[in-house]
Amino acid sequence: MWKMIMPITIVFVLSLSTGITQADVSVGVSVDKDGLNSFHLAIGEHYRTNDQEIKTARNLNVQDEELPLVFFLANHTGVGKDEIIRLRLMGKSWMDISLHFGQTAELFYVPVKSNPGPPYGKAYGHFKNKDKKKWKEIRLNDTEIIDFVNLKFMSDYYGYSPDEIIKMRANGKSFIAINGEVKKIKSKDKNKALVQKNEKNEKNANKTKGKKKK
Repeated sequence: MWKMIMPITIVFVLSLSTGITQADVSVGVSVDKDGLNSFHLAIGEHYRTNDQEIKTARNLNVQDEELPLVFFLANHTGVGKDEIIRLRLMGKSWMDISLHFGQTAELFYVPVKSNPGPPYGKAYGHFKNKDKKKWKEIRLNDTEIIDFVNLKFMSDYYGYSPDEIIKMRANGKSFIAINGEVKKIKSKDKNKALVQKNEKNEKNANKTKGKKKK
């Protein structure tokens, strides 16, 4: 009897352990669940998509930092997200998928004021070393396209300088971590502006009261 129970018990314990490990991996070692949720929320709001579509893409093994790319291409090509994901799962590169729908490297370019170093240096070098008329000939790799699209997504969504985002990326931060940091910065700026506005209104109100007393 004990010989039958022991293997079942061991399997049950191992299954629990495996479940915990998988959950930890899905959230990420260096990123908490709230950071990931915030990243997904920003994607949903910026690309006007819903949580279910984001979950579906993730369930099809689309990596978190590739999610903006799926919705970005869908918006620019008019092609369904499922078709874009299908081609990706077939092993096609993001450049091949873009070209398949008539989009070239020009689509991914983000203007900046600085002269970026790693990890953007090589990507910007492609554009810098070619005449603008020949930008259509540029072939970016997957990492470069993912970096460009996330850069554009965050700078557009938060109204934040792409140069500053590049600096964060150069320090080795993931886009999920950068999203959390930029969100905090913009929130502080918003609160500061609100305080200044209230102080200005209060000052004007006091001036009005002073005039009335006279």
